Amino acid sequence: MSRLTNLRAAIVTASGATVPAPRSARHRAGSYDSYGATARRAQARTARHSPPPGSEKDRTSGGAHRAPSTMPVETWVRAAKNRPQVLLGTLVAAGLLLTAVPTIPQEDGGTTSVMTAAAEAVGVIEKTERKKPAPDREPAVIAGAPAATRTAEPEPSTPPATPAVKPTEDAPPQIVVPAGDGPFNSLRTTGSRVVMLSFDDGPDPVQTPKILALLDKYQVKAVFCLVGTQARRHPDLVRQIAEGGHVLCNHTWSHDLKIGGKRTNQIKADLDRTNAAIRAAVPGVEIPYFRAPGGNFTDRLVKTAYVDGMTSLYWEVDPRDWEHPEGETSEQHVKRIIEQVRKETRPGAIVLSHDFNQPDTTAAYEQLLPWLVENFEVGVPGAETPEPAPSSSAPEPAPSVTPSGAPSAAPSDAAAA
Repeated sequence: MSRLTNLRAAIVTASGATVPAPRSARHRAGSYDSYGATARRAQARTARHSPPPGSEKDRTSGGAHRAPSTMPVETWVRAAKNRPQVLLGTLVAAGLLLTAVPTIPQEDGGTTSVMTAAAEAVGVIEKTERKKPAPDREPAVIAGAPAATRTAEPEPSTPPATPAVKPTEDAPPQIVVPAGDGPFNSLRTTGSRVVMLSFDDGPDPVQTPKILALLDKYQVKAVFCLVGTQARRHPDLVRQIAEGGHVLCNHTWSHDLKIGGKRTNQIKADLDRTNAAIRAAVPGVEIPYFRAPGGNFTDRLVKTAYVDGMTSLYWEVDPRDWEHPEGETSEQHVKRIIEQVRKETRPGAIVLSHDFNQPDTTAAYEQLLPWLVENFEVGVPGAETPEPAPSSSAPEPAPSVTPSGAPSAAPSDAAAA
């Protein structure tokens, strides 16, 4: 308390006011009337600097409802306001009071800092700008406000159920593909004793018509795996293949060797686009097979094709007719194709060949087709095939699979299709 008294004396000295003598505790605790004489003397000294009566609102509140210890401070600050030369001393003293008396009690029960009182005295801010204390009640909850801003205790509730795992674009379709004997349940064999010929990458405007003529000569039906861009360029050849009773196969839009690693929706878009190009030439035609370029099947690829009604077709015999080693002549190439097919073909085999830009393949089948028809049942399981010519070396016919890959009458030793 002695520190407060000394600080007040410093303010009064700076402002020219008279410092009342220290009083007993009961006087300091008395009402504002105890300080009436001192206040009147201070007002008399500053009268000539005071504004005319009624020019501004008197900020001094009297009566026993105000704490007596704060009244002289406001009086002295008011005197300092009317003397600009005293302003500096007032602010310095206020800063000292901020350390000794950080806040001043107010008649409404609140408090204000000494610096705020000084600012009010010199007219920088109004009393109404003081930040009023928050009411002693629970704040109202604003509709839509974040839960973190609400003070009410949340009602207990059961934890939310764990959401089901949402399938991603990379996940393969959740279906079961019938077991096959090729990669990822594709078909390596026909599941019967029927040997099936397949020609890839066409249609080719030069070689495809020649292959079709050979097949028609020996009454053999084959599978043509068409590339979408080629089908779009040559719709007349697509119609010619279908009209010859041959079976169509989707071989992707642009012979994409990496399609198996793409997302499910990307695979489906490619296969749909290819099928659309084929059906633009032959509306409503069935496309029961799909073959991955290079045989690069994946589980996702096989399942996506199966969802679209296509069984994935691999092969057992690959004469690599597409390969042309350096220094190999055309005659040597034809001979190699013939020898490889004769060596590896057995009942139920699927033979891979190419009708796109492979004239040596066409020349090889001029010799292969008579031998194949003589030694095997050649055709497409489930498709209409003529009765084979009687031959002592011809194998006995056996139940076969349909073009969609489903067995029509699976033998006991046949692989599941």
